[in-house]
Amino acid sequence: SQGAFALMKQQNPQGGRIINNGSISAHAPRPFSAPYTSTKHAITGLTKSIALDGRPYNIVCSQIDIGNAATEMTERMAAGIIQADGSIRVEDRMEVNHVANAVVHIANLPLEANILFMTIMASKMPMVGRG
Repeated sequence: SQGAFALMKQQNPQGGRIINNGSISAHAPRPFSAPYTSTKHAITGLTKSIALDGRPYNIVCSQIDIGNAATEMTERMAAGIIQADGSIRVEDRMEVNHVANAVVHIANLPLEANILFMTIMASKMPMVGRG
């Protein structure tokens, strides 16, 4: 973000869009995920700061919080993962193209409009009600 911000500030005309990769874990952490969850909280603070600091330069910043996209990182969820109540359950995942489409939607907005935060997740994953 720092490098992109500097380039967008220097170019003529100034401006651009930065999209940060957050996670629903910043809103509803998984058991034993303190390092990951705390870094995703930091991304939220970074997003808000860039959105504020970028205003004079026509730089906008968004964050996409992704939940259970079918990637190598979430393969273990298809086999079952620990839940807040200690049980092990399989979690639904969604195809990554849905995430890509959401990022394209944000990127295509004019700079006068912003989606500050967007959450995209597998419809049946336990993020809502986790804990």
